[in-house]
Amino acid sequence: MADDPAVLGFLTAINANAGPPAEEVGVEQARQGWAAYLSLAGSGPELPSVTDIAIPGPAGDIPARAYRPTADADGLPVVAFFHGGGWVLGSVDSHDSLCRQLALASGCLVVSVEYRRPPEAPFPAAADDALAAVEWLAAHADEIGGDGTRLAVAGDSAGGNLSAVTTLRAREAGGPSIAFQLLIYPAVDAAMSYPSMRENGEGKLLTAATMTWFWDIYLGPDADRSDPRVSPIAASDLAGLPPALVITAELDPLRDEGEAYAMRLEQAGVPVKVSRYDGQIHAFFGMGSLFPAGATVVDEAGIALREALNP
Repeated sequence: MADDPAVLGFLTAINANAGPPAEEVGVEQARQGWAAYLSLAGSGPELPSVTDIAIPGPAGDIPARAYRPTADADGLPVVAFFHGGGWVLGSVDSHDSLCRQLALASGCLVVSVEYRRPPEAPFPAAADDALAAVEWLAAHADEIGGDGTRLAVAGDSAGGNLSAVTTLRAREAGGPSIAFQLLIYPAVDAAMSYPSMRENGEGKLLTAATMTWFWDIYLGPDADRSDPRVSPIAASDLAGLPPALVITAELDPLRDEGEAYAMRLEQAGVPVKVSRYDGQIHAFFGMGSLFPAGATVVDEAGIALREALNP
């Protein structure tokens, strides 16, 4: 392990002053706490245009926010972004700074999607909204200055899950065409069966107990956890999916499942790169104000999107 003094100092501070975990305080207080953590990223860069839009969805309009990194061009490549937070926490607002950073780094029109969250709307609401948003962007991105023929999906944690699930569903449906998937420490295994879930399951911001709570709220008691719409790593065939960059963090409970998913993609003939950030914890992406690697990783993601969507 390559220790990061900033990460070690942060963990020492939060573990010494930690209040009750999310699974004890309940959904609303946990949402406030998660938003407070992400607010430490700062306001993010100023962009020429940040616009709230509405995307038609299966249960009514889906709120979304479009981030334009340049004012002098239309036909920008498009990134459909799905925020993390265990499906339960997080929002377009909580990830505003991260999306601003990603739009600037990639030169793409980033569209952050406010999918329905549990417990108000359990599975498959979030997955259905994600697919509907991508379908709309593929057909209508020109209405907001984008090029729907150059389309990627991206997301962190639960948003990485929704990104991976969306590529599977789009492949099964014969479209829309997705050129790239950026999976940032994705949650792809509802069985939580990989060693890093035990190795990193306590004291490193995201815990195994909180991850169990997220899955239980998202799925309820009756969902099939081996359904590929839940656990994309359980899909029998990953051939024909878009090229991927899978970003993992050494001290993250989700590390091993993300890397196992990348291996499955590679075995299926999908071009994939795994980028593990040693010494980093879950939710470091875009948190350059706390951890230097939080800025470096955004640059890497931006370059990957530029190269994939500007062939």
